[in-house]
Amino acid sequence: MSSTQEDQHGARSQRSQEADKPQRRKGEKTHTCDKCGMGFAVKGSLKRHQVIHTGERQFSCELCGKTFSWKDVLKKHQLIHSGVKAYSCDQCGRAFTQSSHLQKHLVTHSGIKAYSCDICGKTFRHIDSRNTHLRIHTRHVVYCCDQCDKQFITGTDLQQHMFTHTE
Repeated sequence: MSSTQEDQHGARSQRSQEADKPQRRKGEKTHTCDKCGMGFAVKGSLKRHQVIHTGERQFSCELCGKTFSWKDVLKKHQLIHSGVKAYSCDQCGRAFTQSSHLQKHLVTHSGIKAYSCDICGKTFRHIDSRNTHLRIHTRHVVYCCDQCDKQFITGTDLQQHMFTHTE
């Protein structure tokens, strides 16, 4: 019996069913954001991304009231209130709640700004700072107000704008 033929019970083999599915390469970005066109390999990653367009922050810290779009970011934030800073800089003694914050801080001691804007030449210590800056040149809108549909290049600009709706 070939893999495309039905077995004696009339059911197609699993291998035959798999052959009919469209083939997807690992990491292929098949889920696209309808707001900005950014692609994702996993549907859950797309859903997580989409909240940046609305500025929605449904998770809030009970201790300080700061709000977050994602629960895992809230949990990391809450370490601030515990007072435990397990990661410290050997050069200046500054301490951090997360190892990633220490790693980002260490770049400040080197003075190296390894990331530069291809358009204006401005340099940055961190790639995320450079990428945010690039949106100024491309006018790549990532954040949209859910109350008036005004569009913004940075999340900070959207947050500042949101105060106009509460006044």
